[in-house]
Amino acid sequence: MVKQSKQTKWDKQRIRALRKHLGLTQSKLAEELGTRQQTISEWETGMYQPRGASAKLLTIVAERCSFSYKSKNE
Repeated sequence: MVKQSKQTKWDKQRIRALRKHLGLTQSKLAEELGTRQQTISEWETGMYQPRGASAKLLTIVAERCSFSYKSKNE
């Protein structure tokens, strides 16, 4: 298993871009992640950011679908 030195910060732009890359609605992404549509909306508006298991799950999904989610300085 690869150990990450620093967890990716999932901001609203990255979350929306990942969802669009997957071709999913907020509702469908919420269903796939086991959360509420409102939570996805709150992430995408910047009201909240995913933390802990949610952030890790987004990272796993991004890696498995070959989505480039890291910025150049990460």
